[in-house]
Amino acid sequence: MKLRLNKYLSMCGVSSRRGADELINRGAISINGKYQSTLGCTIDPQIDVVRVRGKIIKPERNRYLILNKPKLYITALGEGQDEKKTIQELIGDIPERVYPVGRLDYDVEGLVVLTNDGELSNRILHPSFELKKVYSAVVKGTLTQQKCLRMEKGIELEDGYAKPDSIKLLKADKNLSTVEISFHEGRNRLVKRFFAEFMHPVRQLRRISVGPLNIGNLERRHCRDLTTKELQNLKKALGLEN
Repeated sequence: MKLRLNKYLSMCGVSSRRGADELINRGAISINGKYQSTLGCTIDPQIDVVRVRGKIIKPERNRYLILNKPKLYITALGEGQDEKKTIQELIGDIPERVYPVGRLDYDVEGLVVLTNDGELSNRILHPSFELKKVYSAVVKGTLTQQKCLRMEKGIELEDGYAKPDSIKLLKADKNLSTVEISFHEGRNRLVKRFFAEFMHPVRQLRRISVGPLNIGNLERRHCRDLTTKELQNLKKALGLEN
Protein backbone atom coordinates (compact mmCIF):
# COMPACT_ATOMS: atom_id res chain seq x y z
CA MET A 1 0.00 0.00 0.00
CA LYS A 2 1.39 3.38 -0.99
CA LEU A 3 1.57 6.29 1.43
CA ARG A 4 2.36 9.95 1.08
CA LEU A 5 5.95 10.53 2.11
CA ASN A 6 5.08 13.10 4.77
CA LYS A 7 2.54 10.72 6.37
CA TYR A 8 5.13 7.93 6.41
CA LEU A 9 7.69 10.18 8.12
CA SER A 10 5.07 11.15 10.70
CA MET A 11 4.26 7.47 11.33
CA CYS A 12 7.95 6.84 11.92
CA GLY A 13 8.05 9.53 14.59
CA VAL A 14 10.37 11.79 12.60
CA SER A 15 8.11 14.85 12.80
CA SER A 16 4.61 16.09 12.10
CA ARG A 17 3.46 16.07 8.47
CA ARG A 18 4.14 19.79 8.23
CA GLY A 19 7.62 19.25 9.67
CA ALA A 20 8.17 16.41 7.20
CA ASP A 21 7.30 18.74 4.31
CA GLU A 22 9.96 21.16 5.58
CA LEU A 23 12.53 18.35 5.65
CA ILE A 24 11.59 17.40 2.09
CA ASN A 25 11.92 21.02 0.96
CA ARG A 26 15.39 21.17 2.51
CA GLY A 27 16.49 18.07 0.62
CA ALA A 28 17.02 16.03 3.79
CA ILE A 29 15.01 13.00 2.58
CA SER A 30 16.14 10.35 0.11
CA ILE A 31 14.17 7.49 -1.42
CA ASN A 32 16.17 4.51 -2.68
CA GLY A 33 19.32 6.61 -2.63
CA LYS A 34 17.87 9.59 -4.52
CA TYR A 35 17.14 12.81 -2.65
CA GLN A 36 13.52 13.90 -2.87
CA SER A 37 12.38 17.53 -2.95
CA THR A 38 8.87 17.14 -4.40
CA LEU A 39 6.00 17.52 -1.96
CA GLY A 40 3.12 15.10 -2.25
CA CYS A 41 5.13 12.14 -3.51
CA THR A 42 4.23 8.62 -2.39
CA ILE A 43 6.22 5.55 -1.34
CA ASP A 44 5.62 1.85 -0.81
CA PRO A 45 6.97 1.02 2.68
CA GLN A 46 7.37 -2.64 1.67
CA ILE A 47 9.71 -1.77 -1.21
CA ASP A 48 11.18 1.72 -0.86
CA VAL A 49 14.06 2.63 1.44
CA VAL A 50 13.62 6.04 3.03
CA ARG A 51 16.49 7.88 4.69
CA VAL A 52 16.57 11.11 6.72
CA ARG A 53 20.00 12.72 6.45
CA GLY A 54 21.40 9.34 5.45
CA LYS A 55 19.76 7.31 8.24
CA ILE A 56 17.23 4.63 7.27
CA ILE A 57 13.81 5.33 8.76
CA LYS A 58 11.33 2.60 9.63
CA PRO A 59 8.02 2.76 11.48
CA GLU A 60 8.18 2.22 15.22
CA ARG A 61 5.41 1.03 17.48
CA ASN A 62 3.57 4.17 18.49
CA ARG A 63 3.93 4.93 22.17
CA TYR A 64 1.81 7.37 24.17
CA LEU A 65 2.77 8.37 27.70
CA ILE A 66 2.24 11.01 30.33
CA LEU A 67 4.95 12.13 32.74
CA ASN A 68 4.56 14.00 36.02
CA LYS A 69 7.49 16.37 35.61
CA PRO A 70 8.93 17.71 38.86
CA LYS A 71 10.38 21.17 39.25
CA LEU A 72 14.01 21.82 38.31
CA TYR A 73 13.94 19.61 35.22
CA ILE A 74 14.22 20.85 31.64
CA THR A 75 11.54 19.54 29.27
CA ALA A 76 14.07 18.27 26.76
CA LEU A 77 15.94 15.12 25.84
CA GLY A 78 19.67 14.63 26.02
CA GLU A 79 22.02 16.42 28.36
CA GLY A 80 21.05 19.66 30.05
CA GLN A 81 23.05 22.86 30.15
CA ASP A 82 24.74 24.29 33.26
CA GLU A 83 24.33 20.90 34.97
CA LYS A 84 20.52 21.16 34.86
CA LYS A 85 18.65 17.87 34.75
CA THR A 86 16.41 16.94 31.81
CA ILE A 87 13.41 14.64 31.62
CA GLN A 88 15.65 12.17 29.75
CA GLU A 89 16.68 10.91 33.19
CA LEU A 90 13.04 10.10 33.97
CA ILE A 91 12.21 8.16 30.79
CA GLY A 92 15.52 6.39 30.20
CA ASP A 93 13.95 2.92 30.28
CA ILE A 94 11.50 3.65 27.44
CA PRO A 95 12.86 1.77 24.37
CA GLU A 96 10.98 3.82 21.75
CA ARG A 97 12.15 7.29 20.76
CA VAL A 98 9.42 9.39 22.33
CA TYR A 99 9.47 13.18 22.44
CA PRO A 100 7.80 15.72 24.74
CA VAL A 101 4.79 17.49 23.25
CA GLY A 102 5.43 21.11 24.17
CA ARG A 103 7.36 22.27 27.20
CA LEU A 104 6.98 23.13 30.84
CA ASP A 105 9.33 25.73 32.31
CA TYR A 106 12.22 24.63 34.49
CA ASP A 107 10.39 25.69 37.66
CA VAL A 108 6.97 24.33 36.60
CA GLU A 109 5.74 20.83 37.37
CA GLY A 110 2.99 18.59 36.10
CA LEU A 111 1.68 16.74 33.10
CA VAL A 112 3.84 16.31 29.99
CA VAL A 113 2.68 14.20 27.05
CA LEU A 114 5.36 12.11 25.32
CA THR A 115 4.90 10.27 22.04
CA ASN A 116 6.50 9.28 18.75
CA ASP A 117 3.26 9.98 16.86
CA GLY A 118 4.13 13.15 14.96
CA GLU A 119 0.63 13.88 13.71
CA LEU A 120 -0.94 13.61 17.14
CA SER A 121 1.83 15.75 18.62
CA ASN A 122 1.27 18.47 16.05
CA ARG A 123 -2.48 18.56 16.74
CA ILE A 124 -2.03 18.78 20.50
CA LEU A 125 0.15 21.85 20.02
CA HIS A 126 -1.94 23.59 17.36
CA PRO A 127 -4.41 26.08 18.89
CA SER A 128 -6.97 25.45 16.13
CA PHE A 129 -7.90 22.14 17.80
CA GLU A 130 -8.62 24.05 21.05
CA LEU A 131 -7.25 21.35 23.33
CA LYS A 132 -7.37 22.90 26.80
CA LYS A 133 -4.40 22.81 29.14
CA VAL A 134 -5.44 23.27 32.78
CA TYR A 135 -3.04 24.63 35.40
CA SER A 136 -3.17 24.97 39.17
CA ALA A 137 -1.51 28.27 40.03
CA VAL A 138 -0.57 29.77 43.38
CA VAL A 139 -0.29 33.53 42.90
CA LYS A 140 0.76 36.40 45.12
CA GLY A 141 -1.98 38.49 46.73
CA THR A 142 -5.67 38.09 47.40
CA LEU A 143 -7.87 37.24 44.44
CA THR A 144 -11.65 37.70 44.49
CA GLN A 145 -14.42 36.20 42.37
CA GLN A 146 -14.99 39.64 40.87
CA LYS A 147 -11.37 39.96 39.77
CA CYS A 148 -11.43 36.45 38.32
CA LEU A 149 -14.43 37.49 36.21
CA ARG A 150 -12.39 40.43 34.90
CA MET A 151 -9.51 38.10 34.15
CA GLU A 152 -11.80 35.82 32.13
CA LYS A 153 -12.27 38.68 29.67
CA GLY A 154 -8.55 38.53 28.85
CA ILE A 155 -5.78 41.09 28.50
CA GLU A 156 -3.37 42.35 25.87
CA LEU A 157 0.15 40.90 26.14
CA GLU A 158 3.21 41.88 24.13
CA ASP A 159 2.57 39.03 21.67
CA GLY A 160 -1.20 39.44 21.36
CA TYR A 161 -4.44 39.17 23.28
CA ALA A 162 -4.65 36.38 25.86
CA LYS A 163 -8.05 35.13 26.99
CA PRO A 164 -8.29 32.07 29.26
CA ASP A 165 -10.92 29.43 28.61
CA SER A 166 -11.79 29.42 32.30
CA ILE A 167 -10.63 30.60 35.73
CA LYS A 168 -11.77 29.05 39.00
CA LEU A 169 -10.83 30.52 42.38
CA LEU A 170 -10.01 27.72 44.83
CA LYS A 171 -8.55 29.53 47.83
CA ALA A 172 -7.59 33.07 48.85
CA ASP A 173 -5.95 34.64 51.88
CA LYS A 174 -3.92 37.76 52.63
CA ASN A 175 -0.75 36.72 50.86
CA LEU A 176 -1.53 33.94 48.38
CA SER A 177 -4.40 32.71 46.21
CA THR A 178 -4.87 29.38 44.44
CA VAL A 179 -6.69 29.20 41.10
CA GLU A 180 -7.29 26.80 38.25
CA ILE A 181 -6.82 28.40 34.85
CA SER A 182 -7.03 26.90 31.37
CA PHE A 183 -5.82 27.99 27.93
CA HIS A 184 -6.09 26.17 24.61
CA GLU A 185 -2.96 27.86 23.27
CA GLY A 186 0.62 27.32 24.35
CA ARG A 187 2.54 30.56 24.06
CA ASN A 188 5.81 30.83 25.94
CA ARG A 189 5.29 31.44 29.69
CA LEU A 190 1.68 32.41 28.96
CA VAL A 191 0.21 31.69 32.41
CA LYS A 192 2.99 33.53 34.24
CA ARG A 193 2.80 36.56 31.95
CA PHE A 194 -1.00 36.64 32.17
CA PHE A 195 -1.08 36.84 35.96
CA ALA A 196 1.83 39.29 36.05
CA GLU A 197 -0.25 41.74 33.99
CA PHE A 198 -2.88 41.66 36.75
CA MET A 199 -0.21 42.26 39.42
CA HIS A 200 -0.49 38.72 40.81
CA PRO A 201 2.85 37.06 40.02
CA VAL A 202 2.88 33.27 40.01
CA ARG A 203 4.62 31.59 42.92
CA GLN A 204 3.87 27.95 42.03
CA LEU A 205 2.54 26.43 38.82
CA ARG A 206 1.44 22.89 38.02
CA ARG A 207 -0.20 21.57 34.84
CA ILE A 208 -2.89 19.10 35.80
CA SER A 209 -4.51 18.21 32.48
CA VAL A 210 -4.15 18.33 28.72
CA GLY A 211 -7.48 17.82 26.97
CA PRO A 212 -9.03 14.60 28.34
CA LEU A 213 -5.74 13.53 30.00
CA ASN A 214 -5.44 14.16 33.74
CA ILE A 215 -2.42 13.83 36.00
CA GLY A 216 -4.56 12.07 38.62
CA ASN A 217 -2.49 10.33 41.29
CA LEU A 218 0.60 9.81 39.10
CA GLU A 219 3.60 10.41 41.33
CA ARG A 220 6.23 13.03 40.55
CA ARG A 221 9.12 11.73 38.42
CA HIS A 222 6.98 8.84 37.16
CA CYS A 223 5.45 8.19 33.75
CA ARG A 224 2.90 5.72 32.42
CA ASP A 225 1.29 4.64 29.17
CA LEU A 226 -2.10 6.04 28.28
CA THR A 227 -4.97 3.63 28.76
CA THR A 228 -6.88 2.54 25.67
CA LYS A 229 -9.79 4.75 26.73
CA GLU A 230 -7.54 7.78 27.30
CA LEU A 231 -5.97 7.39 23.87
CA GLN A 232 -9.37 7.00 22.23
CA ASN A 233 -10.65 10.15 23.95
CA LEU A 234 -7.54 12.12 23.01
CA LYS A 235 -7.72 11.10 19.36
CA LYS A 236 -11.43 11.91 19.28
CA ALA A 237 -10.74 15.38 20.71
CA LEU A 238 -8.16 15.92 17.95
CA GLY A 239 -10.25 14.54 15.09
CA LEU A 240 -8.15 11.40 14.72
CA GLU A 241 -10.75 8.74 15.47
CA ASN A 242 -10.01 6.75 12.30
